[in-house]
Amino acid sequence: MKKSILIAVIAFNILTACKNENKDKINQTKENTNVSKELNLYTHRHYPTDQELFAQFEKESGITINVVNASADELIQKMTLEGSESPADVLITVDAGRLVRASNSGLLQSISSTVLDSIIPSHLRDENGQWFGLTKRARVIAYAKDRVKPEDLSTYENLANDRWKDKILVRSSGNIYNQSLMASLIANNGEEVAKSWASKVVENMARSPKGNDRDQVKAVVAGEGDLAIVNTYYIGKLLNSKKPEEVKAGNGVGIFFPNQEGRGAHVNISGAGVAKYAPNKENAVKFIEFLASNKAQEVFGKANYEYPVNPNVEPSELLKSWGTFKEDNLPLSALGNNNKNAVLVFDTVGWK
Repeated sequence: MKKSILIAVIAFNILTACKNENKDKINQTKENTNVSKELNLYTHRHYPTDQELFAQFEKESGITINVVNASADELIQKMTLEGSESPADVLITVDAGRLVRASNSGLLQSISSTVLDSIIPSHLRDENGQWFGLTKRARVIAYAKDRVKPEDLSTYENLANDRWKDKILVRSSGNIYNQSLMASLIANNGEEVAKSWASKVVENMARSPKGNDRDQVKAVVAGEGDLAIVNTYYIGKLLNSKKPEEVKAGNGVGIFFPNQEGRGAHVNISGAGVAKYAPNKENAVKFIEFLASNKAQEVFGKANYEYPVNPNVEPSELLKSWGTFKEDNLPLSALGNNNKNAVLVFDTVGWK
């Protein structure tokens, strides 16, 4: 009797275990079936290159990218208003200052990726894994080839020299690129030194700030000034423009990388971070890792005249023609952390 009861109990346990195993398999199948094959991307970038990369990622991964394109400020405001209901998975924007602002506003989340940590240099990504650089631009001095010798140039600080009185062209203080350059000067030299520099640069301006970086280069070639502070990729855009006057402007200036005997030239990035409430976090991480890959970095560099953040990928032939340069390894989080002080310095010295 006892033996038959024992056999019955064993049989029941075996049957229950089988049922549970089958149930687990069914649940696992359901989970796999319910894995999202979508990615909601909020991006400030608006280049055809990016669309090509999005299409390539979709083809390779089977994940559909839903793109929301707007200015950085609009996207940050949109994510803020959406709060925990935001469908955003990834935010891509230009300038580390904006990425830091998004992070400080609680719009991004930390992720762990050995792929990204191994590819992207530490100063080009957030120390807490909230954002990662995708492309680099250097802020350089474009000089009139017929009026300025490169040996006359040296550092950003030297732009305060009286010899450049009425010679400097630069866009407004409201521009994020100038704010980040100022933030880097504050981080490297201290606020008082940076303020003194900005005041003297204002005195050396050839005209009140106006226009974008390309307009500054055109003004140099037109003889309105001898030097312009610009991002490198704008020179590439001028040289490859369909407009003859823009090609002429690009050819009319030389490119000088400042501070090569010291800390190196100021660089900034376009970058990406995973949204705080990303409904498709796994897809988001895969996407950013894809954008940091060798093949994606080559596309970025060749088509948009930007420097790759991936050290395994060489710059385009055009960028190589400008020569190698030493870059400032200041952690780019400093650009965002010093943004407010940079704006106050500009206001104090009257940089319009």
